[in-house]
Amino acid sequence: MLHTSLDHILTKADFDQLLKDNDQVMICCGRMGPMCIPVYAAMTALKQSYPNIRFADMEFDIPVASEIRNAPQAKGFMGLPFTFYYKNGEVVAATSSIQNKEQITKILDKHFK
Repeated sequence: MLHTSLDHILTKADFDQLLKDNDQVMICCGRMGPMCIPVYAAMTALKQSYPNIRFADMEFDIPVASEIRNAPQAKGFMGLPFTFYYKNGEVVAATSSIQNKEQITKILDKHFK
């Protein structure tokens, strides 16, 4: 499990339930590396400003991460983390590599407000 204050996705059942129970979800799939930690920090900082969005993390190397690693939107992604934004269970945006708070906010405002 990643050492963040975000919701953790550990199994396929967790992933499915999160998307089923929440209309707006942001998932950061990565490791505790230098490109991922700033994204987790930004997500943590944004949680209070976006109470309608569920912010979650997922370890890149666990079996359920194949839901993101193998998604068509991740084709060509090279750097961790892979960050996916879901609305009503569908991917509305996806990014790879480091993102700062402003970049994330721009995506959230575009797709979730």
